[in-house]
Amino acid sequence: MTGLLDRAHLIGIGGAGMSGIARILLARGKAVSGSDAKEARAFLTLRAQGAKVVVGQAPANLDLLPDGPTAVVVSTAIKESNPELAEAKRRGLPVLHRSQALAELMEGQRVACIAGTHGKTSTTSMLTVALQRCRLDPSFAIGGDLNDSGANAHHGSGGIFVAEADESDGSFLVFCPSVAVVTNVEADHLDHHGTVEAYVSVFDAFLDRVEPDGVLIACADDPGAAALAERAEAKGIRVRRYGRAATAESDATLLDYRPADGGGLARVSLSGQEIELGVAVPGEHMAGNALAALLAGLELGAPLAELGAGIAAFGGVRRRFEFKGNAAGVRLYDDYAHHPTEVAAQLRAVRPAAAGGRIVVIFQPHMYSRTETFAAEFGAALGLADEVVVLDVFGAREEPRPGVSGALVADTVPLPGDRVHYEPSFDKVPALVADLIAEGDLVLTMGAGDVTMLGPEVLAELERRAGQE
Repeated sequence: MTGLLDRAHLIGIGGAGMSGIARILLARGKAVSGSDAKEARAFLTLRAQGAKVVVGQAPANLDLLPDGPTAVVVSTAIKESNPELAEAKRRGLPVLHRSQALAELMEGQRVACIAGTHGKTSTTSMLTVALQRCRLDPSFAIGGDLNDSGANAHHGSGGIFVAEADESDGSFLVFCPSVAVVTNVEADHLDHHGTVEAYVSVFDAFLDRVEPDGVLIACADDPGAAALAERAEAKGIRVRRYGRAATAESDATLLDYRPADGGGLARVSLSGQEIELGVAVPGEHMAGNALAALLAGLELGAPLAELGAGIAAFGGVRRRFEFKGNAAGVRLYDDYAHHPTEVAAQLRAVRPAAAGGRIVVIFQPHMYSRTETFAAEFGAALGLADEVVVLDVFGAREEPRPGVSGALVADTVPLPGDRVHYEPSFDKVPALVADLIAEGDLVLTMGAGDVTMLGPEVLAELERRAGQE
């Protein structure tokens, strides 16, 4: 790595991607400062590692480090009007996008990048944990915290760098992976890309970033990824496929999947032999992610038996069907699903875990553009639950749009009207949900916004009512 990041200032350091970069820089002995608009979970660890972190953003924050920063790192979420970004440009400091900083950290490593519309975080995490179990000590940067370690990034000594590659803004085009995984290609992030065609084309551009002797690992069951694999082969890129539709001997073909012990068991054909692969998290889509991790691990030189054991031991990722607690005989989980395909896949996976009880979903749509585009698809997916509470839209970086609210989604859920509830007021949700549920039900808070905060409040309301009884 060059000296560009010897003294780095990160604007928005509390975010998942930015805090991960900070962790790795600190572990490599670099000086780090940063700021964010509000306190974040990551600050305690970063400060303990030596980072100078402040809440609030002002030009003076660029002087937190002696002699000031050698570079300033920003994410797509940082606007040109940000006072620290404006000051960095005034001073003529190098400004790097988060992905460019991550590419700097990858220098000299063998790189595996996991991309796709869905499943990136889970697949990256499975691969990371499996490689750790193989004692290969990879560096990694993930868009979520591993349940096993609580970390989202690590500086390893194994010469391997595993990274979640973000296509939402095309920033993954700065990476040069030797192992590229594409879990699926399905329309999303049209607020940035504009059209479905433009979104698909960014994955084609990603193919051009694969190293000459590298490999593409693609899901054979997903039409978008399958088509991408064919185009990759036409470019001369070696391809390995996984899924039920995979057929070549070098592929990982899913022969059978069945739920088991809160997770699942997959029977897989690989290189002429059948193996059984345990997956600790539920759902056939998670078994597919496990197959992608398995093939990527083999490409990185890990032994099959140890890889399989590592995948089976994977303890999940924060906000990916994460158990939050039990109250009054009701179990509550939290999940990050924020695209119709993700919502449907997770609800199908949850059904066996419900063990005969009802599934009650508290869903928060994420971004006005996505809600407007996919309202009907969200409604159809939520129809896989038994009772649905829809919140208002979490706008993220977008301004509100006239006529776009959670009601657009609620109106399309194909359940009886008394089982679908649109509730835009956060503070009314715990009591509403407590009125709806019964002992044995499974409650799932779902979405990419602040819906995750409602889980503890629902559990507290259930405990309060149980105490009164």
